[in-house]
This record gives sequence, structure tokens and C-alpha cells, in this order.
Amino acid sequence: MKLLKYFLFIFCIISFLWACGSSPIKNGDVEKEQPVVIANDSLEYEIIIIDPGFTTFLNTVAQPEGFYSQSYLEARNRAWVVTWNQRAQNPRSYNGAIYENIIDYQPNIDYGYEVNYKLFNYFLFAQRKYNMNLGGGFRTRRIN
Repeated sequence: MKLLKYFLFIFCIISFLWACGSSPIKNGDVEKEQPVVIANDSLEYEIIIIDPGFTTFLNTVAQPEGFYSQSYLEARNRAWVVTWNQRAQNPRSYNGAIYENIIDYQPNIDYGYEVNYKLFNYFLFAQRKYNMNLGGGFRTRRIN
């Protein structure tokens, strides 16, 4: 009986080790996330977002295009750009790695729906990822 338990134990260990090593590991085949380009060709305006995870957020968490009106997106973006730029200009008080660049967002220019939609969602993404609040009545973990 002891011999049977011994063989069963050895068999389980060998099976476990074999199962752990039986699936091939693909280290080099991980697809790199492409940067998101926010552009309006007629205005010659472009923002490139390289923040890892934003593409996934845009495709899975963000509300679909058309969910918000353009005027709503513009209002949110105007408020959040002001806060973002104040923080970008004050790297001693705020993380310079997050607020690297000032966003030149002019309230009197019509950037179009796509630019406003992606910029709005980047602000939502950044607030969630970096656990920050850009103000304007939105909580940090709010999705929409």
C-alpha cells in the first residue's frame, strides 16, 4: 500500500511538472499598442497619445462615438484642458511625467467631433489610470 501511494505521489508530481511546461510560451509575439492619433486635417491639428492602455480603454470602456453631443464634449474638454495646463506649468507640484505637455485647445475653434471625443476619453482614462481628478464634477473612477 505504501508503495502504491509513493508511485501515485511521484506520478502526480511528474504530471504537474509536465503540464506546467507543456504549453509553448510566446515571449516575442506580444503585439505592441499603437499610439492614438487625434487629428483634424483641415485645422492642421494633431495630438498623439502614446500612453499604454488608452487604446484598450477607448475600445472597451469608453462610451461609443455618438453617445455624447459635441457641445458636451467641448464643455468638458475646455474645463479639463485648463486644469491640465495649470498642472503642466507647475511640475514641482504635479508629476511632470504625467503632465508632460501643455494642450493648445482654443475654445473658439471647432475641432470636430472625433478630436473632442478622443480628447475627452483620454482625460477620463488619465483620471482613472493616475488616480487624479481634473475637476468639473467628475469623480476619478467615473466611466462616462
